[in-house]
Amino acid sequence: MSYALQQLLNAVPIASLYAALAFGYTIAFAVTRRADITYGALFAFSGHVFLLGAHWGWDRLFLIFPATLALGALLAIMVGAGGGVLIGRRVVAPLSRVSPNALTVASLGLLLVLMEAARLLSGTRQLWLPPFLNAPITLFGGAASLTRLQALNSAILVLLVAGGAWFLAASRWGRNWRAVCDDPLAAELCGVPSARICAGAYGFAALFASLCGLLATAHYGTMDFGAGLVFGLKVVLIAAVGGHAHPLRAAAGAALFGLGETLWSGYGPVAWRDTAMLCALTALLVLSRRERVLV
Repeated sequence: MSYALQQLLNAVPIASLYAALAFGYTIAFAVTRRADITYGALFAFSGHVFLLGAHWGWDRLFLIFPATLALGALLAIMVGAGGGVLIGRRVVAPLSRVSPNALTVASLGLLLVLMEAARLLSGTRQLWLPPFLNAPITLFGGAASLTRLQALNSAILVLLVAGGAWFLAASRWGRNWRAVCDDPLAAELCGVPSARICAGAYGFAALFASLCGLLATAHYGTMDFGAGLVFGLKVVLIAAVGGHAHPLRAAAGAALFGLGETLWSGYGPVAWRDTAMLCALTALLVLSRRERVLV
């Protein structure tokens, strides 16, 4: 029983991470309606910037460890969110008006650029953070535990999703975003600047990717150079579980995927985890596909 409780607690960090990633990705996808693996590249690139900023602050500026982490986090958010706004304004918004299918090709090019930029900036070295906030928090009478960092990251990610959902529902920008998602031309006729909303949506999504990237890097201690491609493909498929046009549903579906992935790691062969989960997800999406009937 204690082993099962521990596996459920182990699922909390990864489920909250997937939920926040899917929520942010859906904000951008609902506007473009095209698969975009650049989102995963922004996630990984922000993690690398966090590592580089922390490494620079520690080795060159001789900051204390908390200030080093704060500097790396600030740089990761600024570079990740700023890069997302730039990509949304210069790449996504123009292509979505002229040739939407070209977005998929452009996302692959941007993925390669960001992955290689992270590798070159790191000097092809994999940087690591020292462990911190790793004291256990025991729950269920000591039957299971989480580290303080895992609990903090999970709480931040859940609050991020809740805050994003509230912002989309209560703000004027959120109403304009929904209008552009439903019909960009009709939104333009009503005075909503669809190109600006498109760029803002991508920047909003990039902010989620940046925060998730630095929190995941703090959790695992490093970020792999190929993580952008892996997480990009994962998020594209995971977000489809709950619905690409509904951020909260996508987040809920992603959380369930994270739970299933953790349970497979606890009870099945870890080497086949990604293969089995992605195959099951693909089969689920194929079987639940709804064909549109044209009259």
